[in-house]
Amino acid sequence: MTFTKISAAIVALLVVCGAALPAAQGGDAIVWTFDRLENIGGVKTTVEGNPKVVDTPIGKAIEFDGVDDAIWIEKHPLAGAATFTFEAIFRPDGGAVEQRWFHLAERDPKTGLLASAGAAADTNARFLFELRVVDKSWYLDAFVNGPGYNRALMFKDKLHPIGEWYHVAQTYDGKMFRSYVNGVLQGEAEVAFTPQGEGAASLATRINRVNYFKGAIRQARFTPRALTPEQFLKIKE
Repeated sequence: MTFTKISAAIVALLVVCGAALPAAQGGDAIVWTFDRLENIGGVKTTVEGNPKVVDTPIGKAIEFDGVDDAIWIEKHPLAGAATFTFEAIFRPDGGAVEQRWFHLAERDPKTGLLASAGAAADTNARFLFELRVVDKSWYLDAFVNGPGYNRALMFKDKLHPIGEWYHVAQTYDGKMFRSYVNGVLQGEAEVAFTPQGEGAASLATRINRVNYFKGAIRQARFTPRALTPEQFLKIKE
């Protein structure tokens, strides 16, 4: 075999191996498209209530009633990541003032639980996308919590109309935690983030079944590095 062929074979092998790396080791991003209720991203789901797959101008999405619709997915897609971008495309449709609509939770290795049982404060490491509804508008709450860090990026003056499709993101570059709506920075703070362990995710409710979401969720992407707004998912992809 010639040197050129050997080199090509090595490159091909590295590409294949690299593509197989988990997110925490710098491999490809994980994308979840919410066009079905079962096996989202090839991962087992548990469905409660009556969420529906609906056709929308940007593709199929899952719609939730804000009362008892929710989905649990048996994976924490940013487990092990030291830097990250957590993105989602969604449509808030009003409803209750406080809504925890996307929760990534570390599973407690001692109890096996995804949230502290019977505790006044949840001690499990977690990521959250939340929102607050004000009349016919909403504002984002991006939240991250773990050993030695607890930070919410929530800005009451950054209001957006309900009933429209939005891209939201939270990123961490090794120092700064930032949140975005449609690529526009909402706020930032310095955080001493440390990677989280394996766990699971919930859609349309906090993982312990409170603060349900009214609206639809189209897609999410989880990347083990901080992306710039130019690199974010596009709503019509």
